[in-house]
Amino acid sequence: MGRRKGGRVFQADTRNPFFPSLRPTTRDILDLTLPFVEDVELETLIDQRTATLVRQLDTSSDMGVRSTGVRGLMAVQFFEKKRRKAWFTKGEEEVCWEQWTLDVTLATPRTESERAKVRKAMEAMLLKAAMKIVTTVNREKDHIPPITTSESNPFPYQIVINPRDNGWGARMGIF
Repeated sequence: MGRRKGGRVFQADTRNPFFPSLRPTTRDILDLTLPFVEDVELETLIDQRTATLVRQLDTSSDMGVRSTGVRGLMAVQFFEKKRRKAWFTKGEEEVCWEQWTLDVTLATPRTESERAKVRKAMEAMLLKAAMKIVTTVNREKDHIPPITTSESNPFPYQIVINPRDNGWGARMGIF
Protein backbone atom coordinates (compact mmCIF):
# COMPACT_ATOMS: atom_id res chain seq x y z
CA MET A 1 0.00 0.00 0.00
CA GLY A 2 1.39 3.38 -0.90
CA ARG A 3 2.68 5.59 1.88
CA ARG A 4 0.13 8.37 1.40
CA LYS A 5 -2.70 5.97 0.57
CA GLY A 6 -2.36 3.96 3.78
CA GLY A 7 -2.46 7.06 5.92
CA ARG A 8 -5.54 8.40 4.18
CA VAL A 9 -7.69 5.57 5.51
CA PHE A 10 -7.07 7.20 8.88
CA GLN A 11 -8.35 10.50 7.51
CA ALA A 12 -11.66 8.76 6.82
CA ASP A 13 -11.61 7.18 10.26
CA THR A 14 -10.66 10.24 12.31
CA ARG A 15 -13.30 12.50 10.78
CA ASN A 16 -16.14 11.10 12.89
CA PRO A 17 -15.23 12.04 16.47
CA PHE A 18 -13.57 15.29 15.37
CA PHE A 19 -15.92 18.22 15.99
CA PRO A 20 -14.49 21.62 15.04
CA SER A 21 -16.34 23.60 12.43
CA LEU A 22 -15.25 21.98 9.21
CA ARG A 23 -15.83 22.67 5.59
CA PRO A 24 -16.60 19.40 3.79
CA THR A 25 -13.51 18.30 1.89
CA THR A 26 -12.66 15.22 -0.12
CA ARG A 27 -9.53 13.68 -1.59
CA ASP A 28 -9.15 11.27 -4.48
CA ILE A 29 -7.17 8.20 -3.50
CA LEU A 30 -6.72 5.52 -6.14
CA ASP A 31 -10.15 5.53 -7.80
CA LEU A 32 -12.10 6.55 -4.68
CA THR A 33 -13.17 9.92 -3.36
CA LEU A 34 -12.93 9.92 0.44
CA PRO A 35 -13.79 12.49 3.12
CA PHE A 36 -10.79 14.41 4.37
CA VAL A 37 -10.11 16.51 7.45
CA GLU A 38 -7.98 19.54 6.65
CA ASP A 39 -5.95 19.71 9.83
CA VAL A 40 -2.20 20.26 9.56
CA GLU A 41 -1.46 18.67 12.94
CA LEU A 42 -3.46 15.55 12.11
CA GLU A 43 -1.95 15.25 8.63
CA THR A 44 1.57 15.65 10.05
CA LEU A 45 0.91 12.94 12.65
CA ILE A 46 -0.46 10.57 10.00
CA ASP A 47 2.53 11.23 7.74
CA GLN A 48 4.98 10.62 10.61
CA ARG A 49 3.36 7.36 11.69
CA THR A 50 3.05 6.16 8.09
CA ALA A 51 6.75 6.92 7.47
CA THR A 52 7.68 5.01 10.64
CA LEU A 53 5.64 1.99 9.56
CA VAL A 54 7.10 2.07 6.04
CA ARG A 55 10.65 2.19 7.49
CA GLN A 56 9.86 -0.80 9.72
CA LEU A 57 8.38 -2.72 6.81
CA ASP A 58 11.34 -1.84 4.55
CA THR A 59 13.74 -3.08 7.23
CA SER A 60 11.78 -6.32 7.56
CA SER A 61 11.65 -6.78 3.80
CA ASP A 62 15.43 -6.32 3.57
CA MET A 63 15.77 -9.33 5.86
CA GLY A 64 14.54 -11.64 3.11
CA VAL A 65 10.77 -11.67 3.60
CA ARG A 66 10.12 -9.61 0.47
CA SER A 67 8.76 -12.45 -1.68
CA THR A 68 5.77 -13.10 0.59
CA GLY A 69 5.11 -9.49 1.54
CA VAL A 70 5.74 -7.84 4.87
CA ARG A 71 2.90 -6.93 7.20
CA GLY A 72 2.45 -4.37 9.91
CA LEU A 73 -0.36 -2.71 11.84
CA MET A 74 -1.34 0.90 12.30
CA ALA A 75 -4.12 1.81 14.70
CA VAL A 76 -5.99 4.92 15.73
CA GLN A 77 -7.18 4.90 19.33
CA PHE A 78 -9.79 7.25 20.76
CA PHE A 79 -9.78 8.14 24.46
CA GLU A 80 -12.01 9.78 26.99
CA LYS A 81 -10.75 11.58 30.06
CA LYS A 82 -12.01 10.04 33.28
CA ARG A 83 -11.42 11.05 36.85
CA ARG A 84 -8.99 8.72 38.51
CA LYS A 85 -10.56 7.24 41.60
CA ALA A 86 -8.02 6.08 44.14
CA TRP A 87 -7.32 6.71 47.79
CA PHE A 88 -4.32 8.97 47.55
CA THR A 89 -4.42 10.24 43.99
CA LYS A 90 -6.41 12.80 42.14
CA GLY A 91 -6.44 13.58 38.49
CA GLU A 92 -7.57 12.27 35.17
CA GLU A 93 -6.66 9.27 33.14
CA GLU A 94 -7.28 8.59 29.48
CA VAL A 95 -9.29 5.44 28.81
CA CYS A 96 -9.40 4.00 25.30
CA TRP A 97 -13.01 3.52 24.20
CA GLU A 98 -12.41 2.62 20.55
CA GLN A 99 -9.59 1.38 18.36
CA TRP A 100 -9.49 0.96 14.59
CA THR A 101 -6.67 -1.16 13.20
CA LEU A 102 -5.34 -1.07 9.66
CA ASP A 103 -3.46 -4.16 8.48
CA VAL A 104 -0.76 -3.02 6.04
CA THR A 105 1.08 -5.31 3.62
CA LEU A 106 4.10 -4.03 1.74
CA ALA A 107 3.81 -5.36 -1.81
CA THR A 108 6.69 -5.18 -4.26
CA PRO A 109 5.41 -5.99 -7.74
CA ARG A 110 8.14 -6.82 -10.22
CA THR A 111 6.29 -6.40 -13.52
CA GLU A 112 3.67 -4.04 -14.92
CA SER A 113 1.02 -6.77 -14.83
CA GLU A 114 1.82 -7.46 -11.16
CA ARG A 115 1.67 -3.72 -10.49
CA ALA A 116 -1.80 -3.53 -12.10
CA LYS A 117 -3.00 -6.49 -10.00
CA VAL A 118 -1.65 -4.91 -6.81
CA ARG A 119 -3.33 -1.59 -7.65
CA LYS A 120 -6.69 -3.31 -8.26
CA ALA A 121 -6.33 -5.20 -4.98
CA MET A 122 -5.49 -1.94 -3.16
CA GLU A 123 -8.55 -0.24 -4.64
CA ALA A 124 -10.79 -3.12 -3.55
CA MET A 125 -9.31 -3.17 -0.03
CA LEU A 126 -9.59 0.60 0.34
CA LEU A 127 -13.24 0.53 -0.76
CA LYS A 128 -13.94 -2.32 1.66
CA ALA A 129 -12.23 -0.46 4.54
CA ALA A 130 -14.07 2.80 3.80
CA MET A 131 -17.44 1.02 3.65
CA LYS A 132 -16.69 -0.84 6.88
CA ILE A 133 -15.87 2.44 8.61
CA VAL A 134 -19.08 4.11 7.40
CA THR A 135 -21.26 1.10 8.23
CA THR A 136 -19.76 0.56 11.68
CA VAL A 137 -19.76 4.24 12.66
CA ASN A 138 -23.40 4.60 11.63
CA ARG A 139 -24.45 1.39 13.41
CA GLU A 140 -22.36 1.41 16.60
CA LYS A 141 -23.00 4.60 18.55
CA ASP A 142 -23.99 3.43 22.03
CA HIS A 143 -20.44 3.11 23.34
CA ILE A 144 -19.39 6.66 22.48
CA PRO A 145 -18.83 8.59 25.73
CA PRO A 146 -20.74 11.81 26.38
CA ILE A 147 -19.04 15.03 25.37
CA THR A 148 -18.08 16.80 28.59
CA THR A 149 -15.84 19.54 27.21
CA SER A 150 -16.16 22.45 24.82
CA GLU A 151 -12.83 21.66 23.13
CA SER A 152 -12.95 21.32 19.35
CA ASN A 153 -11.86 17.68 19.68
CA PRO A 154 -13.38 16.28 22.87
CA PHE A 155 -11.83 12.84 22.37
CA PRO A 156 -8.03 12.71 22.42
CA TYR A 157 -6.57 10.21 19.97
CA GLN A 158 -3.31 8.45 19.24
CA ILE A 159 -2.02 6.79 16.11
CA VAL A 160 0.18 3.84 17.02
CA ILE A 161 2.32 1.49 14.98
CA ASN A 162 2.07 -2.26 15.66
CA PRO A 163 -0.09 -1.81 18.77
CA ARG A 164 0.24 -4.32 21.53
CA ASP A 165 -2.62 -6.58 22.47
CA ASN A 166 -5.01 -5.10 25.00
CA GLY A 167 -4.85 -8.17 27.23
CA TRP A 168 -4.16 -8.00 30.94
CA GLY A 169 -0.41 -8.32 30.42
CA ALA A 170 -0.31 -5.31 28.12
CA ARG A 171 -2.39 -3.24 30.54
CA MET A 172 0.04 -4.09 33.35
CA GLY A 173 3.04 -3.24 31.17
CA ILE A 174 4.38 -6.80 31.20
CA PHE A 175 4.29 -7.41 27.45
